[in-house]
Amino acid sequence: INTHKRVFIERRGIVEETPIRFRDEAHLLRVINKIVSAIGRRVDESSPMVDARLEDGSRVNIAVRPVSVDGPLVSIRKFSKNPYSLERLMAFNSIRPPMIELLRIAVQARKSILVSGGTGSGKTTLLNALSSYIPSKERLITIEDAAELQLQQPHVGRLETRPPNVEGRGEVRQRELLKNALRMRPDRIIVGEVRGEEAFDMLQAMNTGHEGSMTTIHANTPRDAISRLEQMVGMAGMPMTHDSIRAQIASAIDIIVQTQRLSDGGRRVTSISELTGMEGNVVQLQEIYHFVRREVTAEGKVIGDFRATGVRPRFAPEAATLGHHFAKDAFNPQVAL
Repeated sequence: INTHKRVFIERRGIVEETPIRFRDEAHLLRVINKIVSAIGRRVDESSPMVDARLEDGSRVNIAVRPVSVDGPLVSIRKFSKNPYSLERLMAFNSIRPPMIELLRIAVQARKSILVSGGTGSGKTTLLNALSSYIPSKERLITIEDAAELQLQQPHVGRLETRPPNVEGRGEVRQRELLKNALRMRPDRIIVGEVRGEEAFDMLQAMNTGHEGSMTTIHANTPRDAISRLEQMVGMAGMPMTHDSIRAQIASAIDIIVQTQRLSDGGRRVTSISELTGMEGNVVQLQEIYHFVRREVTAEGKVIGDFRATGVRPRFAPEAATLGHHFAKDAFNPQVAL
């Protein structure tokens, strides 16, 4: 909602304008106040921004004057009532069967996964889908700014951050929740998104017996994701060298899954890469699958293929000892997925 005069909606990844209008700014403000009062929050000149979760799990973000110049701005992000599975994402051509098999085996072999991508590229949707492969006997703790994850396991504890109150007190950040989660005997910790110093605690958890944990990060490529993670760990203010931070990242994270929203609105898993350790002071990445664009049609549709790079994952022998075997042609670059 861009002021009371214009309302946009996203359908199938494309944003389009609707004929819906509010009578005036006061009408829109009344609706906003109904929304925020129902979730125990307030929005006015003294606190002109609100980011919160509605009862149905949707995310709402509101900005009013004086920070929004032309009038109130409202963004509501709805989530599907039926959580997406990787098989359902395959029907949208977002991912192919050998890639699903790789991710399934990685999750069941307790490999720690980082889902990277831009805003609206489907990171949370993919994280939800990946979680369906976690054995139901394991205890999961989720940590989020606004609880969006819809995990399909019976044994899930959900933690959510809390903003400061009007007096500026009572704030609970992701970092405190992560430290607390370690005392709750989790098998895996799932962080909705790392965006600050909590990245340090996340890596510590992955390195101290919580293998198979997952999180998302905003980044345009797997290599960028590693650089951003490095910067975030630096925010924790610990006396660590760049080399020791990189060594922590290399030993904590096993797989980076890159998602992207293409120009035609379609979301794709554009890369699956494995971290294989350090060489000198550089974190080594090997790409296993990637999406290759071929052309854009006159209607703006992106045409491309999912391809293997020919590299077998380093964890394949370990997965085999657990009874997980890859198909013979799963990593053949000559075979279209």
